[in-house]
Amino acid sequence: MQPLQATTDLRDELASVFDRQRRFAPQMALTTSQERIERIKRVQDWMLSHQPELETAMYNDFRKPSAEVALGELMSVNAEIKHIIKNLKRWMRPQRLPTPLSLIGTKSHIRHEPKGNVLIIAPWNYPFALIAKPLVSAIAAGNVCMLKPSEMTPHTAALISRMVRELFPIDEVAVFEGDADVSKALLDLPFNHIFFTGSPAVGRIVMTAAARHLASVTLELGGKSPAIVDDSANVRQAAEQLTWGKCLNNGQTCIAPDYVLVHESIREPFLEAMRNCLKHMYSPDGQPVEASASYARIVNRQHFQRIRSLVDEAVQQGATVSIGGRMNEAENFIEPTVLEQVTDSMRVMQEEIFGPVLPVLTYRTLDDALSRVNQRDKPLALYIHSRNREHTQYILDRTSAGDTVVNDTLLQFGNVELPFGGVNNSGLGKSNGFFSFQEFSNQRGVMQRDFGTMKFIFPPYTDRVKKLINWAVKFS
Repeated sequence: MQPLQATTDLRDELASVFDRQRRFAPQMALTTSQERIERIKRVQDWMLSHQPELETAMYNDFRKPSAEVALGELMSVNAEIKHIIKNLKRWMRPQRLPTPLSLIGTKSHIRHEPKGNVLIIAPWNYPFALIAKPLVSAIAAGNVCMLKPSEMTPHTAALISRMVRELFPIDEVAVFEGDADVSKALLDLPFNHIFFTGSPAVGRIVMTAAARHLASVTLELGGKSPAIVDDSANVRQAAEQLTWGKCLNNGQTCIAPDYVLVHESIREPFLEAMRNCLKHMYSPDGQPVEASASYARIVNRQHFQRIRSLVDEAVQQGATVSIGGRMNEAENFIEPTVLEQVTDSMRVMQEEIFGPVLPVLTYRTLDDALSRVNQRDKPLALYIHSRNREHTQYILDRTSAGDTVVNDTLLQFGNVELPFGGVNNSGLGKSNGFFSFQEFSNQRGVMQRDFGTMKFIFPPYTDRVKKLINWAVKFS
């Protein structure tokens, strides 16, 4: 009976905090742009002044290099905060709209009002950035928030809890650490909006829970993001960018390239360029990759075993390891690994890999490549490496993806002016900059009549009234 009692205590605590925040939400909605910016600056100042502690926490969680903490975590959050500070006052102003001729005498505008009680569930792969970015956007829109960091990165989760306790009263922002039971209990509460980052499988669970309360959702998911390298591409540059994009954070990035389609005529130079890139990035002095201070680890034993099983099964079914392949279970270490001769029946081509393993396939025509891409769910990202503008346009016109990057990798997440998010299985809703502000806001339409009336179309519907209605239809 003890676990049941613990669960009951947990649910009571969550409900108590939720009710406190719901009571405070109307007051939070009335805050000015400057009051919201002051709150957001607290996060910025704390983050920058505690950078060494954040670096240590993420190193302890999965040996993330300090440079990747700065690049993948702090830079994106700081850019988001600066963008909000610069633009929030303008975003909060009523947005005036044109008036059709048939509604002359009225004026209309859109108000961005906060949705209210917001839940943010963050993943483990970028454990600080993927909770801090939606948090500052939710505050910018005037919401109160409950946060759930991932239990798989406990050192970072503890630091996030400390940050929130130091910066915000519990009526505004609260953090709850714990496992899936905490997430399930949170999802039972009637939030107005849920922002979730994670896998499509868990995204479906979140969306089902939200549907019980008709809550809106932002789902940043993932899937198998392809890269197409055509015969006009700068092979060395493409190999450099894809190697970096695949190995950053040990491949545990939702927008990492998940497989590469390379034109058959450049297969050999592409693979050779990848070998050279891997040596330059992770073995510049001839030491093994395992000794590199620039290379992270898989987050835990469970995920290590999952990725190893994908590789082992593929090899058993006929795939070949062209590059890498070394693994060390004691350290959750997987060397950058390139697989060839893979088929669509293999799990490595059916599941998101989320590790430093990259299947490389060849194609003869662009239509062959696009057929491979379009038979799958729409990806979160699509990467095109080409110096042929017609090829690039051809691919863009015949595919769909959350975002697309041409002749680079991963950079879409860092542009605060660009909407970031997936399509269907890879996600719902958009984030970054104003798009995040919109996600956390209700776009409330407001119409006001200044003069005139519409009573000339009220019943009874005489021939004259019908004529006026038909005139309104024509000029609406």
